[in-house]
Amino acid sequence: MSRPTRILLVTGMSGAGRTTALKTLEDIGWETVDNLPLSLVDRLLSAPLPEGTTDGARPLAVGIDTRTRGFDAEDIARRIDKLREKHAVEIAFFDCSAPILAQRFSATRRRHPLALDRPAADGIERERELLRPLRDASDHLIDTSDLTSNALQHELRERFGDPSPSPTPTLLVTSFGYGRGLPRNADLVFDMRFLRNPHWIEALRPGTGLDQPVADYIAADDAYEPALSRIEELLLALLPRYHDEGKSYVTLAFGCTGGRHRSVHVAERIASRLRAAGFSPSIVHRELAREMPAIQETRPGDGEGQS
Repeated sequence: MSRPTRILLVTGMSGAGRTTALKTLEDIGWETVDNLPLSLVDRLLSAPLPEGTTDGARPLAVGIDTRTRGFDAEDIARRIDKLREKHAVEIAFFDCSAPILAQRFSATRRRHPLALDRPAADGIERERELLRPLRDASDHLIDTSDLTSNALQHELRERFGDPSPSPTPTLLVTSFGYGRGLPRNADLVFDMRFLRNPHWIEALRPGTGLDQPVADYIAADDAYEPALSRIEELLLALLPRYHDEGKSYVTLAFGCTGGRHRSVHVAERIASRLRAAGFSPSIVHRELAREMPAIQETRPGDGEGQS
């Protein structure tokens, strides 16, 4: 039979996006199997295909979690090592911070599979310990704490989609508020708090950096254009070097106090300039996304902050 071109074991914390990942991989052409005991994977790979089918040449994603029959992370890690003697096997581990996981279970009213009669926090802690060997052995560690479902799907499409080489790294431009901490996966961080703050203008405060009056106010700052020109110059010098060094994914993060005005506008403008230079960045506005459905949850809103 024709072997899969790629084998990916998809695992991680319950509620961290594993199911979304499997559905997205299926959408982009992977064959997916969920909760298959690892002892049966080798049998699956050696099974003959029905005459006239070519599915065996497709990449294969196998979902594994703590609900899988006979789950033992250390034993699974050993089985993976044996599989790698015959096949090109990778592990994608989906992680998330404990407070966000607890919020997701609360929002969906689902019970954690390891805490059916106890608080979700107990199951999260136990599961993290059980999965540690797989996390340590992972080839792709994807933290979804700050990702919406759409942002996760985009990252998966970029990472596991068409493998044809790109002359530039895949770019994600994100805005954020310092009040909620730095983005977890940021490679380059730019602080926009030196620009004048629309938060202090009553008519502009309810808006965001996506609104034209807010954008005009920010762009009128004397420091605005010199700063953006220097940031653009720096990025155009650095991004090709990242690619030359083999870095396929680069996240650029722009922050301000609340993540609603200055960081949002500058992220949009820098992304526009990068597109004009031949790049294809995606944009995620972390704090604005609080009002959008996240992976298996709607994140509770924080208090209003200064932007």
